[in-house]
Amino acid sequence: MKLITAFGDSIMRGVVLDMAAAQPRYTLLDENFSSRCSSILGLKIMNHGRYGNTTSHGLRELERRKEQIAGSDFCVLEFGGNDCDHRWQEIACNPEGEHRPVTPLNHFVAQYHELVAGIRRLGSLPVMLSLPPIISDRYFESFSRTMSTVERDNVLGWLNGCVENITRWHEMYNLELFKLSALLRTPIIDITTPFLAQRSYRDLFCEDGIHPNAAGHRLIADTICNYAKNYI
Repeated sequence: MKLITAFGDSIMRGVVLDMAAAQPRYTLLDENFSSRCSSILGLKIMNHGRYGNTTSHGLRELERRKEQIAGSDFCVLEFGGNDCDHRWQEIACNPEGEHRPVTPLNHFVAQYHELVAGIRRLGSLPVMLSLPPIISDRYFESFSRTMSTVERDNVLGWLNGCVENITRWHEMYNLELFKLSALLRTPIIDITTPFLAQRSYRDLFCEDGIHPNAAGHRLIADTICNYAKNYI
């Protein structure tokens, strides 16, 4: 049985927003895309996705899990969604200040480059995942829910009155992944397009606008499995 080590954020881990609870809360989806791929393809997947992970966290995991990576046939990377995010509360309190993404783009590129190189040095084959899209209006409502009216208006003003501007950073970092794939000659599985191809792709996301729901995870799993059949 082939072994895959996977690193990434909460989407890799299978985190979903449970709206059925008395108070909405994040929980783990048993049938997440990683577990579905493991079952369908007959692979053992060691999933080290963590809520809030960025490429910086990925580099620390690379150091911690060298032995496991060295014994893996493939190492799947899913980073970028948290790297391109902003510290919205800081913006709310100081909308006139200079604010950059959590991981500036040049650092993101350098750190992803280092991740791929480190995996190759350990003898495993790196495979990248692109980012699923985000639902900007839902995400804005999610992170601004606990803000005061003034703070919320400050963030909206910083976004030039349009929450869709949130997608600019997300798209920019996602494009960089495809550039890195070509530059580093590293396989990338496009999980962005299958979402955008759906007429009602909003239905594939949780109410927070950033985490795919159960149907979204099924779509990701199907996409990965269709791709993997050519390599496994």
